[in-house]
Amino acid sequence: MEKTILFYEGKAKKVFLTTDPKVVMVQYKDDATAFNGLKKGQIAGKGIVNNKCSNHLFQMLEKHGIETHLIEEISDTETFVKKVEIVPIEVIVRNIAAGSLSKRLNIPEGTALSITVLEFCYKNDELGDPMINDYHALAMNLATQIELEIIKSISFKVNSLLREYLSDIYIDLIDFKLEFGRYDGKIILADEISPDTCRFWDSKTKEKLDKDRFRRDLGGVEDAYKEVLSRLIGAK
Repeated sequence: MEKTILFYEGKAKKVFLTTDPKVVMVQYKDDATAFNGLKKGQIAGKGIVNNKCSNHLFQMLEKHGIETHLIEEISDTETFVKKVEIVPIEVIVRNIAAGSLSKRLNIPEGTALSITVLEFCYKNDELGDPMINDYHALAMNLATQIELEIIKSISFKVNSLLREYLSDIYIDLIDFKLEFGRYDGKIILADEISPDTCRFWDSKTKEKLDKDRFRRDLGGVEDAYKEVLSRLIGAK
């Protein structure tokens, strides 16, 4: 199986078709963006970290019965994955108030939420990925009611598994984004799970170990990303 032509290029990844019509190759980039592309830059080694973090966590989730798009990691920045039809809904799972939730609802950052909060956003860069609810998703034919229920169920299960797994390596899972795809008539987990798509805080110091270091010009971005990967690899 070999890559052929470029199929799609996003902010953080390139996707190539392969000689197998059911498989694509994802290549992670060092490019970094924030605020819907208004801020741009590079994070050295980010492609390697995000590729390996995602694959490591996908493998862990697979062991607990959650099907993902992962097939095989083929290099530091490249992975073969199942060619899914992406559901145009971003799922945000929040355990502790931070980022846009804190601003929107005036909840101090770092406040533990009474229950886990799940939000949907319409995956559309031109519109700035606006927040939607189930009714919007159904009205726009983004997903069926059954698909939405499956997405919610998987998202909460992923949250429980990740929180427990990360707590063992002294990382608090503040919030994170998930994407899903349709494959062989099923909804499966796709995209990535990495410091780009999650808020990771050190459990002891509360130091940010994620993309917020880039968003907020906190410095030490590369070191934070590498620290997450180092802890994950050590947790094998």
